[in-house]
Parts: sequence; C-alpha cells; structure tokens
Amino acid sequence: MLTNNNTNCAAALAGLQNVLDPEIGLNIVDLGLVYKIDFDEPEKKVYCTMTLTTQFCPMGESITWAVMESLKTSFPGYEIVLELTFDPPWGHGMITERGRKFLNER
Repeated sequence: MLTNNNTNCAAALAGLQNVLDPEIGLNIVDLGLVYKIDFDEPEKKVYCTMTLTTQFCPMGESITWAVMESLKTSFPGYEIVLELTFDPPWGHGMITERGRKFLNER
C-alpha cells in the first residue's frame, strides 16, 4: 500500500474494510485490491488506485461505487478520484494474512 499521508490512509482503509467483494465475502483491503491512496490537502482531493480480481469482474461497478461512497463518508467535502488499474494484475499472493485466515475458515 502506497500513500503520501499515513494518518489519512489509515482512516481511509478503516472505512474501506467495510467494502466487501460480494462474491468472495472478504473486504477489499484484505483482498489486496487497494494499491495506493494519496491526498491533496490544499485541493481537498483523495486519489485512490485499485484493481479488481479480474478485468471482467461482474461486481466491479458495485465495488467501485462502494469504494467511492466509503471515501466520501470518511472524507466529507473532498473530491474522490478513483483509478482502476490492472497493472499489476491482482493475484492470490496479494491477500493479507488476515484475509487468508478468513478464507480458510469459510
């Protein structure tokens, strides 16, 4: 996870842990879908770079909408700029230890 503001990033990630991949049931943070969150304080903007498990993820629109809403809630009055990337492509190795434990217990 890359960021230019560790404190704001922690707040963003806390909110994003409530955004679940509906097919997997795991939050997008532990799934490893969030690559970068940067903040432009003077311009009041949050830049989020993330991916999906596949380029053709059937729930992609739902997930990105939920990310936007979560960041708007965490940072009221900020413009949210969301960038989807597939470089690098998502892989199972991006799942956090907590995420792997969750998936193994299911």
